[in-house]
Amino acid sequence: MILVFTENNTSRFQYITDLLLRQLCCVQPDITTDKSVYQSHTGPKINYSKEPVDDKELHIVPHGLLFENSIQPQSITCSNNNGVNVFFQTEGDIGFDVFAASFYLVSRYEEYLPFDEDEYGRFPHTASLSYKENFLHLPLVNIWSEELKKTLRLIFPSLKLPANDFRFIPTYDIDIAFSFRNKGVKRNTGGFLKNVFKGEWTMLKKRIEVVQGDEQDPFDCYEWLDDIHEELNLLPVYFFLVAEKQEGYDKNISPDNEEFQQLIKRHAEKYFVGVHPSWKSNESETILRKEIETMGMLAGNRNIVISRQHYIKMKLPETYQRLVKEGIELDFSMGYGTINGFRASVASPFKWFDLSKNETTNLTIYPFCFMDANSFYELKQTTEQAYKEMQQLYAAVNKVNGTFVTIWHNHFLGTDPMFSGWKGMYELFLREDMYWDFHQSA
Repeated sequence: MILVFTENNTSRFQYITDLLLRQLCCVQPDITTDKSVYQSHTGPKINYSKEPVDDKELHIVPHGLLFENSIQPQSITCSNNNGVNVFFQTEGDIGFDVFAASFYLVSRYEEYLPFDEDEYGRFPHTASLSYKENFLHLPLVNIWSEELKKTLRLIFPSLKLPANDFRFIPTYDIDIAFSFRNKGVKRNTGGFLKNVFKGEWTMLKKRIEVVQGDEQDPFDCYEWLDDIHEELNLLPVYFFLVAEKQEGYDKNISPDNEEFQQLIKRHAEKYFVGVHPSWKSNESETILRKEIETMGMLAGNRNIVISRQHYIKMKLPETYQRLVKEGIELDFSMGYGTINGFRASVASPFKWFDLSKNETTNLTIYPFCFMDANSFYELKQTTEQAYKEMQQLYAAVNKVNGTFVTIWHNHFLGTDPMFSGWKGMYELFLREDMYWDFHQSA
C-alpha cells in the first residue's frame, strides 16, 4: 500500500491515481487529505501538494488540472525529460505533474474542446497533442508509469512493485463477411454488370464460380484464422456489422441471411464476439439498440457487452454515453481510423472517465494501435512497410508490459488479389514475431 496526500481529493484525482498506481504500477493507493495522518504514516507515500510535508516522500507539485471542474483550453509546452516527452512541468521530485498529464491524455481532454472534424465527422489525429509533438507512436502514459516505478523504488527500496503481464489481443472487424456470396439478387446482379461493363473477365469468372459453389469466396478466411488461433493459442475478438439496411458505409451481409447467421453463431461459440455499431447507428439510439439486440440473438441469445465503432466513428462524450446506456461494458474503438499509434497515449485497458460529468464510468476501454486499413488505404503502405510499423508498435507495447491490440479485416486475409501479400505478412508476424516473443516470456 502507498499513502497519497492531497488537499483536494477530486473525482479526477481519484481516477488517475487508481490508473497510474493501482493498475500500471501495481500498488494499492490510499488517499488522505489529513496531513497528520500522512505525516504519521511510516510506509511509502506520495505528497501531491505545493509544499513538502515529509523528509522521505515522493513530492509531486500539482499543475491544477485535477482540481478543476470545467473543461477549458490548457496551455501546454512539451519538453524532454531524460529522453522522455513531458508536459505540465512543475517543481517537485520528477519535474512535471505526471498525474495531470496522464489524465489529460487518457481522458481525451482535447477531444472535448472545439476542433475541425475530418471528412467523416471525427476528431482528426492531426489535431492531437501526440501527433503535433511526435509521440503518437509511444504509449507515453505507460512509459511515465515505468519511470514512476523507478523513482518510487529509489525512495522506498522495500516497496514491492511487480511487473504487469504483456497481453496480445487480435481483433477482427467483419464489415462484409463475403465478397460474392450471400449478397442477394440485386447486389449480385449489380456486381455481374459492373464486371461486364469494365471488362473484368477474370473477376466475373471468379464471381460465377463462387456463387455456384465451385470456389471459396475471396473474403472467406475464417477456417484459416481458426487454425492459426488454435495453433498459436490465441484468443481473438470478432466484431460483426449487422446493420438492418445495407447502404452508404454500411455494406454488410444482411443479418437475415442464414449463412451469415451461422457464421456469427459459430464464432460466438468459440470466441468473444461484439457488435460493430453501424454508421447509421450514430444518428439513432433506436438503431444502435436494435443492432445490439440483433447481434445478441445471432450469437445464440447472448448478452452483447463488447463493441467497436464502424469506421471508428465516435464523438466524446456522446458515443460512449450511448454505449453505456445500452449495456456495453468493453469498447475497442480507442484509436484512429487514419493513422496507427496510441490515441490515448496508453497501451493498457482503462475505465472511461466522462469529463462532461466528471465521473468514472463502468465502461472499460481497450485501445488499439494498429489497423490494416490505416496502413493500406490511409498511409498507402506496402506490406513490408506495414510489417515494420507493426513490429515497432508491438515492441513499444511489449517494453512496458502493456496490452497489444490489433485490428484486421477478413477481406485483407482472404484471396482477393487487391490485398495480395497481406495475409502472408500477418501470418509472418504471428509466427515469427508475436508467437516467439510471447511464448518465450510466458
